[in-house]
Amino acid sequence: MVVGSGIMAERLADGNVAIALLANSLATGAGLVALILSFAGISGAHFNPLVTLALAVRGACPWPRVPGYAIAQITGGLAGMVVANLMFDHAAWEISGKIRTGGGQWLSEMVATCGLLLTIHGVSRHQSAWTPFAVACYVTAGYWFTASTCVANPAVAIARAWTDSFSGIRPVDVPPFLLAELAGCLAALAVMRALDPKSAKRQLGKTLATLGAQTPAELALGAPRTTPAELALGAPRTTPAELALGPPRANP
Repeated sequence: MVVGSGIMAERLADGNVAIALLANSLATGAGLVALILSFAGISGAHFNPLVTLALAVRGACPWPRVPGYAIAQITGGLAGMVVANLMFDHAAWEISGKIRTGGGQWLSEMVATCGLLLTIHGVSRHQSAWTPFAVACYVTAGYWFTASTCVANPAVAIARAWTDSFSGIRPVDVPPFLLAELAGCLAALAVMRALDPKSAKRQLGKTLATLGAQTPAELALGAPRTTPAELALGAPRTTPAELALGPPRANP
């Protein structure tokens, strides 16, 4: 979305960068709503490795799934970049010459990433149905209130290094972007903890209990863990074999 709409916007704007950026930001925001709504029920609509990382730290995503998600996110970003380049008669892979460096750019990425994660955290806790729209609105606005145009996603930053178009990022400028985005993620996690320290402590306890109660095989399978409260009530613990066989069938 970012690459394709950027190429189209630049072609139609006739040199007016503001019009091109407006078109690029609106198309990206609209596309985000559609994608998040489409994939929320399949993968949680994690298109951003730092969203997955933050959820894992908060205990909302199993750690063994994080590497697989990151690989899929980066691969998906690169595939989308190739398709967008080809649709607009660019080479499939190009080295971007767009210079994006400097303290202002890096600070922008830190702020953009921190704000994005806090938006997701806050809205999903209290108005989860509105999360896709809140994320899209934030990213659309971020195009305009940050000097870096709110990349805020390592998978997107990596992909944009290989398109020499409106949304490109020079490859040498990508590593500082990634570090700034990681710093923004850590800042967001610190703010979440400060705003709700009791929840953070409970979540840490749950994470440690999960790691201690499950075997490596169960963790790899993503097996649900029976909580101590459920065990006290006599709830049976689901084994990996039972997960593989599926739920028991009811007698006729």
